[in-house]
Amino acid sequence: MKYILDTHTWIWWNMHPQKLSAKVRSLLSTPEQYDLLLLSAISPWEFSKLLEKKRIGISCNPEEWISEALDMPKLRLVPLTPTIAYRSTSLPQPFNGDPADQIIVATAREENATILTRDKIIQKYEHVRTLW
Repeated sequence: MKYILDTHTWIWWNMHPQKLSAKVRSLLSTPEQYDLLLLSAISPWEFSKLLEKKRIGISCNPEEWISEALDMPKLRLVPLTPTIAYRSTSLPQPFNGDPADQIIVATAREENATILTRDKIIQKYEHVRTLW
């Protein structure tokens, strides 16, 4: 099975794993349970914007944090390709207008991956699979 981490899932796994659901925490702590983890290239940007807006804080160099947080078993960073960029703007409606969510959902659809997310809007969106 292939999973894509929503940005908050990636951040929480690396900062506050207790915030994750028991299912997601168990899955991420046992790499044998999945074939591949994906992370959209938009997620490190979203993390950086949270730092910039002081919505989260860290006690180390942000670039080091990102580098270490990307060091997860079977994790592949998915670039924002022209196809994903376009498909993020033409998702079946209705859907959330948040550009980062659109990119993550388009990436999940392109990669045929289940999104690990607590986001209720994404969970209710019938055109992707989610797990929480």
